[in-house]
Amino acid sequence: MDYSTLLLIIVAVFLGSLMRSTLGFGDSVVSMPLLALLPIPFSTAVSLVGLIGCLVALFSIFSGYKHFDKIILIKLSLATLSGIPFGLLLVRSVERRWISLILGTLLILYSIYSFIGPKSHQKSIAKKFQNTSLGIPFGFFSGMLGSAYNMNGIPIVLYATLSNWSPNKFKDTLQTHFLFSSLFIVFSHFLSGFWTRELGIYFLSSLPAVFAAILLGNYLYSKINVLRFKRYVLFFIFILGLFTFIDFL
Repeated sequence: MDYSTLLLIIVAVFLGSLMRSTLGFGDSVVSMPLLALLPIPFSTAVSLVGLIGCLVALFSIFSGYKHFDKIILIKLSLATLSGIPFGLLLVRSVERRWISLILGTLLILYSIYSFIGPKSHQKSIAKKFQNTSLGIPFGFFSGMLGSAYNMNGIPIVLYATLSNWSPNKFKDTLQTHFLFSSLFIVFSHFLSGFWTRELGIYFLSSLPAVFAAILLGNYLYSKINVLRFKRYVLFFIFILGLFTFIDFL
């Protein structure tokens, strides 16, 4: 085994887990481009990020699961489940780089608009999104992109910011949804034959770094100013858009 590669895998997983445990999203967009630079199969990278994401969500909801929205969670989870089979078809028919181009462009444009667009229009959009059924297509694309490229977080984060959720509702609903969606996605990876001996070694070797990232992320989250939380989220959506767009290049 190449231990230098293993160390770089652990670093990539740590950075993704730190992002996820701090803001509630972003692990796959951070970890996947870094893992793509390493000499490991793409299917192994996808499965590893899926397993780690499931673990982070499991630990995160223990600290504040009471803030999630039950109705939204049910609708998102059912829609996510229906999107997973389409993602398994997508990964075999569409190159990841083109998906990265579309998503990266969308995230960059959305974050810029949220910073400079009229606040009255944004409030009007948030009012419309009180209709929880509007989350169904976001859940569907979450399942599709999650099973194909481990990008299940992007559609849900967009839905959450459009709905203008409070910080606690944002993080706890996302983490609880990600736990359910990750279980679906991890199982789909298993059925697709993505699980290998190397995956088990990478996963077990990464556990100490993941636990350290969870502790550090929870500490950083406790220090975030509640009134500025959405601005931080939008800033990181912009950064994730750049990461995703660079993945296209």
